[in-house]
Amino acid sequence: MRYAPIKALINHPEHKWLIRTALIFIVLLCGVLLATNPILQKTSYHLLMDSRTWLLIPNFADVISNLPFAIIGIVGLIYCLRNIKDTSISWRVFFIGLMLVALGSSYYHWNPNNQTLVWDRLPMTICFMSLFVALVHDNISIQLEKRLLPASLLLGASSVIYWHYTGDLRFYAFIQFGTLAAIPLILFLYKSHYTHRHYLLYGLLFYILAKILELNDSRVFELSTRLISGHTAKHLSAAAATYCIYLMLKKRRSINRS
Repeated sequence: MRYAPIKALINHPEHKWLIRTALIFIVLLCGVLLATNPILQKTSYHLLMDSRTWLLIPNFADVISNLPFAIIGIVGLIYCLRNIKDTSISWRVFFIGLMLVALGSSYYHWNPNNQTLVWDRLPMTICFMSLFVALVHDNISIQLEKRLLPASLLLGASSVIYWHYTGDLRFYAFIQFGTLAAIPLILFLYKSHYTHRHYLLYGLLFYILAKILELNDSRVFELSTRLISGHTAKHLSAAAATYCIYLMLKKRRSINRS
C-alpha cells in the first residue's frame, strides 16, 4: 500500500509516454556507452591560463571567482528557510550545494589536480540533481521528492566516484548534461504551479555561456589583454545562472489551477 501513490503517478496518462521515452533514451545511452571508448580526463585540463598569485593565493582569480556561489547559496538558503511552505527541501539542498561548490571549487583551483577535482565535482552533482528534483516537485509531482531526492543525490555522487576510480568521464557527463537537458523538457511538457519559470531558461543560457567560456580559456584571456581568463569568466557566468534561479524563486507566485 505504501507504494500505491507512486504507482498511480507512473500510470497517470500524462506521465506514461514521458516515462517510456526516458526508458528508450536510457537504453540508447547504454548502447552508446557500450559502443564507445571511455572518455579520459586530460592532464591539460588542469593547466589553466590565469595562474597569477595575489595576496599569497595561487590562481587567485579562479579561486576568488567562486565567492558569488557562496553568496548566492547563503542568500538562497536564507530565503528558503524563511519561506519553508513555498520551497521544497530540494531547493534548500540546491543552495547548500552552491555553498559547497564555492568551497570545493576554491580548493581545487588552489591546487588543480585529479584528487582535488573530486571535491569540485561532488558538490556540482548535488546542485544538478537537487535542481532536477526541485523542478519535478514544483511542476510534476510533490509525491516523488521524498524518494527521488536521495536516489538522485546518490546517483550524482556515484558518477564522480566512478570517474575517480576508472578515469572514465562518460557517466559524469551524462549526469551533468542529462539533468540540464531536463530543464527545458519539463518546462515544455508540464504546466507550472508557479509564475516566472522563464528565469530558468535565462539560467540555462548563462550556463551554456559558461561552458563556452570554459572551452575558450586562453582565447578570452588574450582578448581581454590578460584581464580575465575564460575559466574565471565561466565561474561568473555559472554564478549568474544560479542567481537567475534565486530570482525565479523570489519573484514567483503560486498559480491557482483547477
